[in-house]
Amino acid sequence: MEKSDLFSASFQKQAPLADRMRPHSLDRFIGQEHIVGPGRLLRRAILTDSLWSSIFFGPPGTGKTTLANIIAETTGASFVRMNAVSSGVKELRGVIEHAAEELRFHGKPTYLLLDECHRWSKAQSDALLPALENGTVRFIGSTTENPMIAMTSAIVSRCRVFQFYPLTADNIRTAIDQALTDPENGFGNRKVTLDADAYETFIALSNGDCRNALNALELAVLTTEPDETGTVRITKAIAAESGQRKVMQFDDQLFYDMLSAFCKSLRGGDSDAALAWFSRLIYAGCDPRIIARRLIAHASEDVGMANPQAMVQAVAAAQAVELVGLPEARLSLTQAIIFICESPKSNSVAAAMSAAFHDTETGGVFEPVPIHLRDTHYYGSERVGAGAGYKYPHDYPAHWVQQQYMPTELLGRRYYDPSDQGQEAKIRENHIRRDILRSGK
Repeated sequence: MEKSDLFSASFQKQAPLADRMRPHSLDRFIGQEHIVGPGRLLRRAILTDSLWSSIFFGPPGTGKTTLANIIAETTGASFVRMNAVSSGVKELRGVIEHAAEELRFHGKPTYLLLDECHRWSKAQSDALLPALENGTVRFIGSTTENPMIAMTSAIVSRCRVFQFYPLTADNIRTAIDQALTDPENGFGNRKVTLDADAYETFIALSNGDCRNALNALELAVLTTEPDETGTVRITKAIAAESGQRKVMQFDDQLFYDMLSAFCKSLRGGDSDAALAWFSRLIYAGCDPRIIARRLIAHASEDVGMANPQAMVQAVAAAQAVELVGLPEARLSLTQAIIFICESPKSNSVAAAMSAAFHDTETGGVFEPVPIHLRDTHYYGSERVGAGAGYKYPHDYPAHWVQQQYMPTELLGRRYYDPSDQGQEAKIRENHIRRDILRSGK
């Protein structure tokens, strides 16, 4: 064996368990059945060596890099790996030139695997485009960010996007079993047993990330003393200690997706769902003031006059965040969330606001303020007729009197249309009575 081979073998033995256990064939690849399961497009493309430029997008530890390595070993193509953080345009051009020579003289295509591809600049992306278009390289981008948002559209439009999902509990269990039984790269040469609840703990702490699960398993095995029979027994307590806190990946796209789910649960009146998303957001490190601001907005947007106390609850929760902070303020936020969810719903306030601002922003020439509505709080106002003809509502029955309040150019326009929900139903009845009085019937 050559020196480089000895070094590679030694390096492989010292690598973390998660790296040592990377599968080298599609048959041992775990998860993502929706794209690499039997008969699926990506699997067929890999097996027939007909895969062209692609982007693998999904959370960490779900097999993106592993699958790219399998493609490298399965196909007869050359394979170059780069990282968007440390690679520049000069290095990329060198790869493209070499790929062109391989294709021209040997008929051998080149796959370019780019980790963290969303970090590439526009200049780097532009340098790659011609090679993508003429087939000099077959690009495989790997990213945890949504490429539709984080990447140059010119690159995305020339690639097939494959989305990876968090691994299931069964997937993680399979990965753990393989690590425990593999004699070469795993712990197959050791006596290691896992209690049933230790399995569940590793699975729960992994959060769908195989790397997390295997890293925790390795730490547990290497730091646990064997018993008198030489068996390393991993209990639930050991598994929990090895995994520590459950990891929740929290990139920009996931943040906005979770916040959207939270807001839609508020609007839909599902307290349980809203609290589930709220707890995940806070657990992942979301600023609680963001939650408080959304509660204030939804108190008007989705509840409004159907239950005006929703605004009081939301503002009080926001004040609690500032006064006491976390974790205590979670109680106040939870109370406001439940109050808003369980309140009768009405979007009449939001609709009224939108309609009024639309008319103001798109309207023509504004008419002067009607004389009877003009300000009279200055000396000499009566000399210019300000306030003439104004009727003081409290001088009339029910503290209401018919007179023009609307700008002249908007007479007859109605913005606020109260719903029949909650307290707003009473407002609706008052509007109906006033409409009858206006009509003189």
